[in-house]
Amino acid sequence: MMDSISVVGGADGPTSIFFIGQLGVSWFNVFGLIFIVLLLIPNIIYAIKNRNEHNRCTNKFMNAMEQVGRYGCMFLMIFSIGLPEFGFRSVEAFLVYLFGNTVLMVAYWIVWILYFVKQTYWKQMTLAVIPLCLFLLSGITLLQWPLILFAVIFGIGHIYVTNKNRV
Repeated sequence: MMDSISVVGGADGPTSIFFIGQLGVSWFNVFGLIFIVLLLIPNIIYAIKNRNEHNRCTNKFMNAMEQVGRYGCMFLMIFSIGLPEFGFRSVEAFLVYLFGNTVLMVAYWIVWILYFVKQTYWKQMTLAVIPLCLFLLSGITLLQWPLILFAVIFGIGHIYVTNKNRV
């Protein structure tokens, strides 16, 4: 009945769709796009509510490092241009990716809700670390070394800049 979906690695048809890039368009990660959009929503809300807030970090190198890492991660979470095809090496890697990133995203949104109620330093730093963890987990489970590299760059810059903007 499922002639177009082969069974891979002993997995059933629907599970094998996610195995080794069998999502159709192998350079595009729809899950990565969803995670990026979910990361951006509370940030956009915060930016709209706090239009007059400015970055207190004066270190141009660290600010640039944060932005290069951020946009590199966001791009590589969604696209696999010039890199090995998007895909998971096993069903387990896909499940770790999906479950782990979902847990991180739920935690991120909970901390954002708490941060909107009352801004504290621990919440601010948690909101800096969770995206780093999401990018690293994605890079590791997808075996995307450039994503891991950009995540490390982002993490160093983002944590430094966040600390300089301490509430």
